[in-house]
Amino acid sequence: MARARDRHGRGPRGPEILPPRSPGGLRARRRPTRRERFDALVLGVVAEIEERWQRHLGLVEYAVEDTPLVPDDWDDDSVPLSSLIRQPGHGGTRLVVFRRPIEHRCSTREELEALVLTVIVEQVAELLGLPAERIDPRYPRDED
Repeated sequence: MARARDRHGRGPRGPEILPPRSPGGLRARRRPTRRERFDALVLGVVAEIEERWQRHLGLVEYAVEDTPLVPDDWDDDSVPLSSLIRQPGHGGTRLVVFRRPIEHRCSTREELEALVLTVIVEQVAELLGLPAERIDPRYPRDED
């Protein structure tokens, strides 16, 4: 006869225990974290820009980091939102977007999307030596 409980009387343990199910019978789906949502936002903006400008950009590595490493003797009151690191020769370029400083400046999802777009477009514009308005039509133009 099969035992229904382990020798300590606690019942089955280990791989037989499944994650909780939702009322509809499906397994509960984990909600994406803030970091995962931010990464997806950056990836979407980068994919659209890469689609238009890949020929001109060459080798660019994109990354998201939580915060920049600012030296103790940093005399500027502002915190960088991104960093563009050019490798010597034909080593490519690395564009890093800093998540926490950008999120700190935004109170809504729309503001976050607009700021991420602005930061990435301005860095790509600097890399290509073009005005930011040419890089992406969604870039906000200065109205004088």
